[in-house]
Amino acid sequence: MQFMRSLLSRFVVAALASACLIWAASGAAAQSVSVQGNKRVDSDTIAAYFTGSDQAAVNKGVKDLYATGLFADVRVRREGNRVIVSVTENNIINRVAFEGNSKVKTESLQAEIQSKSRGPYSRATVDADIERIKDVYRRSGRAAATVTARTVDLPNGRLDVVFTVDEGEKTGIKTINFVGNVAYSSGKLRDIMQTTEMNFMSFLKTSDVYDPDKIASDLELIRRFYLKNGYADFHVVGSDAQFDPAQGGYVVTITVEEGAQYKVASVVVDSHLADVDGPSLLPLVRLAPGETYNGDMVEKSVDALTKEVARRGYAFSQVHPRGDRDPATRTVTIAFVIDEGPRVYIERIVVRGNTRTRDYVIRREFEVGEGDAYNRALIDRAERRLNNLGYFKKVRITNEPGSAPDRVIVVVDVEDQATGALSLSGGYSTSDGFIAEVSVTESNFMGRGQYVKLAVSEGQHARGVEFSFTEPYFLGNRMAAGFDLYAKKSDVSQYSFYSNFVTGGTLRLGLPITEEITFSPRYSIYNTDITVPNDSNHPYNDCTYPIWGVTPGFNGTTVNYWNNCLTNGEASLAIQQAQGNFLTSMVGYTLSYNTLDNNKSPTGGLYAELRQDVAGAGGDSHFVRTTGDLRYYHEIFDQIVGLVHLQGGDITALGSDQLRIVDNFNMGPSLVRGFAPNGIGPRDISSIGVSGNSSGNPLGGTKYFGASLEVQFPIFGLPRDLGLKGAIFTDAGTLFGYNGKTNFAGGGQCTYTDVAPTYTQGTCITVGANSSLIRTSAGASIIWASPLGPIRFDFAKAITKSPYDQTQFFRFTGGTTF
Repeated sequence: MQFMRSLLSRFVVAALASACLIWAASGAAAQSVSVQGNKRVDSDTIAAYFTGSDQAAVNKGVKDLYATGLFADVRVRREGNRVIVSVTENNIINRVAFEGNSKVKTESLQAEIQSKSRGPYSRATVDADIERIKDVYRRSGRAAATVTARTVDLPNGRLDVVFTVDEGEKTGIKTINFVGNVAYSSGKLRDIMQTTEMNFMSFLKTSDVYDPDKIASDLELIRRFYLKNGYADFHVVGSDAQFDPAQGGYVVTITVEEGAQYKVASVVVDSHLADVDGPSLLPLVRLAPGETYNGDMVEKSVDALTKEVARRGYAFSQVHPRGDRDPATRTVTIAFVIDEGPRVYIERIVVRGNTRTRDYVIRREFEVGEGDAYNRALIDRAERRLNNLGYFKKVRITNEPGSAPDRVIVVVDVEDQATGALSLSGGYSTSDGFIAEVSVTESNFMGRGQYVKLAVSEGQHARGVEFSFTEPYFLGNRMAAGFDLYAKKSDVSQYSFYSNFVTGGTLRLGLPITEEITFSPRYSIYNTDITVPNDSNHPYNDCTYPIWGVTPGFNGTTVNYWNNCLTNGEASLAIQQAQGNFLTSMVGYTLSYNTLDNNKSPTGGLYAELRQDVAGAGGDSHFVRTTGDLRYYHEIFDQIVGLVHLQGGDITALGSDQLRIVDNFNMGPSLVRGFAPNGIGPRDISSIGVSGNSSGNPLGGTKYFGASLEVQFPIFGLPRDLGLKGAIFTDAGTLFGYNGKTNFAGGGQCTYTDVAPTYTQGTCITVGANSSLIRTSAGASIIWASPLGPIRFDFAKAITKSPYDQTQFFRFTGGTTF
């Protein structure tokens, strides 16, 4: 029995070995590859994909042929020692065309699809392209768009692919709902978002288009808003967007959990570094006990502490904020813990995705570079700076392992966005009349991060041209440098008896001292050409230079109390004396402090500005001019904002010079609403009673101060997305201190305006309203942050005034960019 088993075992082994040899021999012999069905692709090229005879090699050849995209079908079979490859070639796309698209450019669609001219045709690729095109339209606010594709056969295996688009109506966001919010209304939270709801102005805006990325960004804005206002437990539970065909748009629902508002119980700095005393760093912390918890201030405190500790030699230090909440007392104890972090160095900073912006524009926002110690706080700060530039749709900074355990590669992924704009602006104001402006701006000029603007304006009473250039990183440092060139012509109007042509330029620097404080020195030089018109339409100097047929008493015309050279609008002697060209060369600076939460529509914070200029670095003018402006905003109730505005100024002549009338301050509704432009302050009242003018010519003053209290509120019952607000206000202020020339007799005897019988202008002027009398007013406003630009209607009643002031009940200002 054992012998039989041994014999059977040897037989099986021999049989298996023989089978393997036969298979190997047949495989080795199958070296011949035959190709069938190909028309354009060479047979040898196809056969080269089948280099082996085993099944794995055959499968790989089939897979690689499909991957070329040149074949719709590949089949392989064996006939004896031959491998036969049968292929069906894809057609070649002659061109890709689009029909029916008007809201999205063809170039934008071509950039999204995979089907390309001179590429292989694939039905699966075309179907995927249809979905890509639909996605483009969804992002453009047209979720109802439909897309179909057809082919047009051409000779030689070529075809055209035609995508037909039915764009449909705009499908934006109809409603944004909030669930779970108690401390702040849904309207307030919607105002924080960049995304808006659709309304009758939707044809002018794109902010109501549903975009998941924008919604995610808005959720982060809402989160930061709550953390800034003390809600340390706040989080977004979720957001949902559903397309409602009945409403023709999306309904977005955001669910939040606010938690309690916390106050700061105490703040400590806990240093685990041997040579760094924690309490000594407390002045760098932006929070104090008793204040409302503020997430932004925590972030800024981490930045300040990180930089200070690194300056002291601890480049790898890490600052971790820790908040211990006490829900019972609604207080939080904040500790900034400073530890020595792992010794990790930045091996490289890799920038990806920037097709336009230069690498150095991105890299200069980092306070660290290759070879420096890696610090997460400084990397996060760079990411915030890059996002704030406005050059990119999105910015994301990640880390990758370096060539060694203590090396890290910082990867910066960005996506460029359009930064240029062609704007047509127009508006009307009661002082300047109708005005229009065409401007071209570029905030990332040639990808270098430079700001360039060219503007041309034309209006009823003024016209001009201006060119501005700003380099935000001058000489490689974080300071802005730039220049302005301008020319402006102002004509006579009902508020001015002279025309003024100003040409000049300014060199300026911007030096950030802290995130809130900026120091900006400048040098300005400009020429003013003052002209008093004297023609039939504007006989403002015809007492000295009579006009034939216009000036009473000239050419035999009767002169009397009601008809003389003063009654047709004679300009003051001070204005006539200011005629001519005067060059002003001056140096100055602006010191500003800004904590506003929003520069365009602030609801909280302080903006203070001190400006000072000294004229006398050459030129014809010699004076020191100082002005100050302070605006404080505070949200009294939800969306009801209080504003306190204080302003003042002083100009003093240097040496024995006297100020010209054009150097003085000329104030009106910018100081106290309810008064006309140039309607406040000293005036030439010499000819009052003879000329029939009850107020005289404005002369301006050397000192002014004013204060305003204003409350802004939404107009209830109207969609808040419209941007309409109401306001009530009261203003108080004064302008005084005319120190200019009053005797124009040329050293001779001073005479005043003659009454009878000649009624001519004298050689001296009488100045009225040259006192510090406080003017006051009260009124209401309608403010519209419209898609066409800011528009404001002011209705104001002057309460206290000088007998010579000019009032103005209604004032309208507005502009547009479209």
